[in-house]
Order: sequence, then C-alpha cells, then structure tokens
Amino acid sequence: MTTPFSGVYPAMTTPFREDRSIDHDRLAADAQRLEAAGVDGLVPVGSTGESATLTHDEHAQVVETVVDAVDDVPVIAGAGSNATHEAVSLAEDAEGAGADAVLLISPYYNKPEAEGYLDHYRTIADAVDLPQIVYNVPSRTGRNVPVDVVAELAEHPNVQGYKAASGDLGRVSEVIERTRDEAFSVLSGDDGLTLPICSLGGTGTISVVANVEPERTGAMVGAATADDMGRARDLHYELEPLIRELFVETNPIPVKEAMAIREDHPPHVRSPLTRLSEEHREQLRETLADLAGGEPEVTV
Repeated sequence: MTTPFSGVYPAMTTPFREDRSIDHDRLAADAQRLEAAGVDGLVPVGSTGESATLTHDEHAQVVETVVDAVDDVPVIAGAGSNATHEAVSLAEDAEGAGADAVLLISPYYNKPEAEGYLDHYRTIADAVDLPQIVYNVPSRTGRNVPVDVVAELAEHPNVQGYKAASGDLGRVSEVIERTRDEAFSVLSGDDGLTLPICSLGGTGTISVVANVEPERTGAMVGAATADDMGRARDLHYELEPLIRELFVETNPIPVKEAMAIREDHPPHVRSPLTRLSEEHREQLRETLADLAGGEPEVTV
C-alpha cells in the first residue's frame, strides 16, 4: 500500500520582527534554506508556527509566502480549530493559498466524543479536496483521538495521515496496525520518538528539531525507513541532547532561540509566550556547539 507522506517535514516557525509583525522575507528565506537542506516538505502555521496567535488573514499569508518561496517540496498547512466551521474556513484558505495538504489538530477545549471527532474530520474532508492529516496531541488538546476513530477516518480518501504526538507508542502501534491496508501514513510528532515510531512502521516525522538540524534529521529518518537501524540509532543519539533542550520550555520558545544562535534568526515570540530563560539559553548554546563538532552524514 502506498504511503502518501514519508520523510522529514519541518514544523516551521513564524519569524516576527521586533514589533511582532510577521517577517515574510525571513520566512521565505527559511523555507528555501530547509528545501535546500533536502527536507521532504514543509509545515507552516502549526503549533510551532504559533498559529494560535495569528489572525486568519495572517494565517493565509504565511501559507502563501511559503508556497511561493519553494520550488519542489509540498506544503502541508496547519488548518485546525476547535470549531468545525472555522477549520473548514482555514482549510479552504490554505487550498486557495496553494497548499498541497492540511494538518488538522483535533478539537481542543471542547473535548468531543468519538462521534464528534468523526463528524469534525469528515466535514472538513468532504468540504476541501486536499489530503488531510489528523493531528493527535493530547498535551495541547486535553484528549486523545480514539484509535477506532482514526481507523474509521482512514477509509475516507482525503484522510491520508496521522501525526502522532501522544507519547504513547502502544497507541501509535495500534494506529499503524489498523491502517496498514489503507493509503495512509503515520508520522511522528514527537522528535524523541521518531526512531521508535519509524521502527514500528511510521513513515517519517513532522519535526521541530529539523528546523535546526534538517540534514541530520533526514539522515536518521532515511536510515530508519531503510532498516539501517544501527546508523539510525547513532543519529538519534546525536540529536537527542538537542531534542531535550528544544522542549525544556514551551515549544516554539527554545527552537526560536536555537535558530537565533544558528541562523541569525530573531527569537521573538508573540504573547503570551516569552523568551527562553537565560539559564536554558546558555545550556542550549553549549548543546549546539557540541553538535556542531561533527558534520552529519547525509547519505544513508
């Protein structure tokens, strides 16, 4: 069975100027940097892109900037909401901006029952003819999308993937097991669990660390999906100290700081987020310096 999504898809940050307006020039340059590094696609306006603080107009403008900036890689636009009609609108805007697919966080705060999840995702999939990825991240939404729901949604032709960010490998394994006969991809949404998820049959990752280390992340996922587990393990342990630092405070606070260190990328975030604490900033600098001591092998 074909897998619609495979490889490394950085969950992009949204760069802000000092006045917290969006820096579209820097956003375009960042998309081009990641494409040149060999990523398999880009994911703007997700959680890492601070979508919760963007207006609907800004949301569409960010997607359009990324689409226009790249040549060959697909763009998977975040388009989720806890209101179904709003998610449909965001998905329609993403389609209009040229996105190739949409990533849809499960409805947060409302905490729907199983039938509510089914109705939500089917309504969007019926309304917008783009591939859709169900995003399960209970740490942000308050509830897991039931595995039964995911298995049933996978039968819809437009529901083609699942981003796994529950931290529960048993749940991920069951989703893979129950969707193996569908054209359906399971992608890691937890950088620290990308290797074990790939070992279970996952096809890649929507990744925070790939913003900072796209080549090394790509090499790890490539090795894992080619069953070169020794090489994949080595790369996993090279990345692991940085992954820990990128989640020591709320994402995307640390990854923006890392990009400021690596890419001269201002670390500005929008309120209510705040800049990384100085204590963690210093540790992050040390971790990045240690990681830069060896050049990653990008072939697998």
